[in-house]
Amino acid sequence: MRIHVRIIFAGTPDFAARHLQALLDNNHHEVVAVYTQPDRPAGRGKKLQASAVKELALQYQISIEQPESLKSESAQQQLASYQADIMIVVAYGLLLPQAVLEIPRLGCVNVHGSLLPRWRGAAPIQRAIWAGDKETGVTIMQMDEGLDTGPMLLKRSIPIENQDTSASIYNKLAELGPEALLQTLTQLENGTCNPEPQDDSNASYAKKLKKQEAQIDWKQDAEFIERCIRAFTPWPGTEFTLEGMRFKVWQANVCQGEANALPGTILQADKSGLRVQTEQGALNITQLQPPGKKAMPIADVLNARAALFQPGVILSQHE
Repeated sequence: MRIHVRIIFAGTPDFAARHLQALLDNNHHEVVAVYTQPDRPAGRGKKLQASAVKELALQYQISIEQPESLKSESAQQQLASYQADIMIVVAYGLLLPQAVLEIPRLGCVNVHGSLLPRWRGAAPIQRAIWAGDKETGVTIMQMDEGLDTGPMLLKRSIPIENQDTSASIYNKLAELGPEALLQTLTQLENGTCNPEPQDDSNASYAKKLKKQEAQIDWKQDAEFIERCIRAFTPWPGTEFTLEGMRFKVWQANVCQGEANALPGTILQADKSGLRVQTEQGALNITQLQPPGKKAMPIADVLNARAALFQPGVILSQHE
């Protein structure tokens, strides 16, 4: 008979809530407390909004803690009072001091959305697509004081397909992660886990996305711009400016350009796409979002704004 493992779960967004749900559905584990970010103002009314993890914990009547920090002695004593065997951290959003890492008997374990040591840091899903990686995955890691530097307990990978966006990879990893986490917990319980140190020489860092990155620079290659479109879906959305108006690009494919055309030049505009020259190759835009409108097929955009997108017009460069 397996022993129930007492778990503190720390996480905030939907991605984390899916991992918490998997733990709650598995009766070999007991989640004794949930740690999540304090409620934050959200939406137009700026009403306080509970995190996805808090909402799930409320449904299951689990003790909820929402400290602003875990650095104080009182916060650490409160965490220790739950007498947890392990703390599982998934997109929590707070740094864990060394004193906290040492409280649970089995330490603290993190689910990270990349194949470590590649893409340590804040935006691993987006950066994997942005860089043209052929695969990504999740790493279950024993936490230490560094930024995603601890020993790896389990890695699971998936291919990055040509049509994948950050949204689609997010959903795939939100299914893969819970499976890998439950497998890791089983290995920790029966002593078959073999922690593998990370090779720091192979490390790369997934810097947080900035809105400025989402402005298309037509002097980049078409292949890179197309990857940016997929990497920055759903946020912040890749865009260009025309006559002072910002248009978001949601779908495009790489096609052949014209040798003598300047980057940013519209080569063709019809129902099959808006073809724009780049530094190398052309980008055929098939779904566009005009200012104040929803995303729509390029044919619908051209029906209303054909005069804007005449061949020969040059779209603005990266600002």
